[in-house]
Amino acid sequence: MTLKTTLKLTAAAASLAVLAGCASSGALEEVRTTAESAQADAAEARSVATQAQNTANQAQRDAQQALQVSQQNREEMNRMFERSMRK
Repeated sequence: MTLKTTLKLTAAAASLAVLAGCASSGALEEVRTTAESAQADAAEARSVATQAQNTANQAQRDAQQALQVSQQNREEMNRMFERSMRK
């Protein structure tokens, strides 16, 4: 091979190497963007799950309180019934 042909092949190979590097960088950036998006989605899902857990906990406290009031009312009604039966 002549020096001119060797230089042309070297330049072509260098160009291909640069293009391959750019493609790799582009693919890497795409993967990074996808990962960041997935992290943001996960953080949002975690926030929604925390809010749902807080709401469920409050609902459970409210239900326990309602049950307690209901039991107190039942006891009071039973006492009233017993008093009325004694008369």
